[in-house]
Amino acid sequence: MDTALQHRSVTEPTAAPAPWGRVRRSRHLADRALKIICTLFTILGAFVLGWILLMLLIEGIGGLSPAVFTETTPGPGSQGGGIANAIVGSLILTFLGIVVATPVGVLAGTYLAEYGKTSKLAEVIRFVNDILLAAPSILIGLFVYMLMVQPMGGYSGWAGGVALAIIAVPVIVRTTEDMLRLVPGSLREAGAALGAPMSTVIIKISWKAARAGMVTGVLLATARIAGETAPLLFTALNNNFWFNPNLMGGVANLPVMIYQFALSPYENWRELAWAGALIITMSILALSVVARLLLRKDKVR
Repeated sequence: MDTALQHRSVTEPTAAPAPWGRVRRSRHLADRALKIICTLFTILGAFVLGWILLMLLIEGIGGLSPAVFTETTPGPGSQGGGIANAIVGSLILTFLGIVVATPVGVLAGTYLAEYGKTSKLAEVIRFVNDILLAAPSILIGLFVYMLMVQPMGGYSGWAGGVALAIIAVPVIVRTTEDMLRLVPGSLREAGAALGAPMSTVIIKISWKAARAGMVTGVLLATARIAGETAPLLFTALNNNFWFNPNLMGGVANLPVMIYQFALSPYENWRELAWAGALIITMSILALSVVARLLLRKDKVR
């Protein structure tokens, strides 16, 4: 008898979930209302973003010409000219910021995920990192102004690069730590079982497994600092000429140029501002697409 009952309990099918029609009407209405609200806000967000991009394309393409990429920024009331010096200056400042921020951010994120974990020092670093993530960029610019611009006696590209690096570091730290935490512990244990030291396990296993996410963090940091204006107003400022090879003095850059030209009463300057905004947006988009393609190739391999 007991055997028959056990066999019956095992083979007896479980009750099917209640059909949607049997759910109380109030819950049904609440679900549909929430779905409609979410859909409407999604459409609204996509519409606003599309509107901004469309306006940027219309106005920006109208300001593009070969001279934009070959000539320096014109003076007030002048016709023609370009933004070649601002483009090159932005590339140099962004490069300086990422070169400084990447090793610091990756190593700090690695320490938090692999060594510090729940230690008191790690908690302090995470707290400071969260503060930097939320800190207004203009405060970072003011800090670097007091730290470098005043002692050096003037604006410089070095100060601008340091300001951008400070903004980029917390993004890279957070992304690196999060990606390394997603690496299964069994991979680390396998490396340790083969006698590999901790440093080798991190470099050969953890970093390799989290490489895609870590590269994404660097790209996010690049996108974050590529359009920053406030810190550069206090550090690199701007000029209408090519910068000095030693990067001392004002360094032309796209964000500050766009800010100054967009507010000017000169039509030529406003056209160049739209062209600069389009160049920044398309550059970041192209960088993201290329990085995703490279990462996809790496996954296929």
